Amino acid sequence: MNLSIVIPVYNEQDNLPMLFDSIYTTMKPVNHSWEAVFIDDGSRDNSLQILQEYAQKDPEHIRLVSFRRNFGQTAAIAAGIDYSVGEIIILLDADMQNDPADIPMLLAKLDEGYDLVSGWRKIRKDNAITRNFPSMIANKIISWVTGVHLHDYGCTLKAYRREVLEGFRLYGEMHRFIPVYANSVGAKITEMPVRHHPRRFGKTKYGMERTVKVILDLFTVKFLVSYSSKPIYVFGSAGGFLILSSAILLTYLFIRRIFFAVGIASSPLLPLTAMFFILGFQSILMGLIAEMLVRTYHESQRKPTYTIRKKININE
Repeated sequence: MNLSIVIPVYNEQDNLPMLFDSIYTTMKPVNHSWEAVFIDDGSRDNSLQILQEYAQKDPEHIRLVSFRRNFGQTAAIAAGIDYSVGEIIILLDADMQNDPADIPMLLAKLDEGYDLVSGWRKIRKDNAITRNFPSMIANKIISWVTGVHLHDYGCTLKAYRREVLEGFRLYGEMHRFIPVYANSVGAKITEMPVRHHPRRFGKTKYGMERTVKVILDLFTVKFLVSYSSKPIYVFGSAGGFLILSSAILLTYLFIRRIFFAVGIASSPLLPLTAMFFILGFQSILMGLIAEMLVRTYHESQRKPTYTIRKKININE
């Protein structure tokens, strides 16, 4: 199996017939063996029944995983990756706003030597105020924090080589950060414009509150990508800053006491100085504990701290 198309589905009964027609039309001339892995994310309409009918009609190409309840898009994508077998994985939304006809274009870009091709909805057909503007701000923040510069992290339509998806698990809303994880293992990433259509049936599952969740998940992603193998750097830096602040405040109190005869004990800065010192010392200790946990994690699983792109003439 060369290609797996992973498609999360949640209450998309009216879009599914069009989606299947588009997938079959697109994949017919493609020179890849392929499968489409649908994950029903606890749909409350007839989506599951429709998916079951197509899976029974075409067991060669259609796979189906059904959740007991709604777990969210990230969990659905994680399940789709786990239960797919293709060397190349395409992620696709079921709402027909992404166009399956763009899949061959993504595959052609992968053939140029890239490990990840990210779709960019350059001309979006969503509400400019509630969807496009918050997304633009979130994309700029993510690019700035992570150093992986993409215009459209939220576009589900992306093509991956399977090896860049291994070695990490997805939680929360972290499916949009897959390019960041892939970059951390040395994936070669590019971005290209894809078509985007207005939603014809159903309603969007995204709102303004999702932007807040994405920003919060960004803190986790930044820590895991930058400091998961060296947590003492972040804890130690914070601890050092707090201890330095404590020393500066204490020096200020002594100077004020010696030259201006202002009492130290009565100053509100004294307990603040003590608190900064204690918090700084605790932060360094937490960093040391985190370092031991990281070593236990890697050594217990014999998990290397590096990733390899290829091996030549190396015996396993």
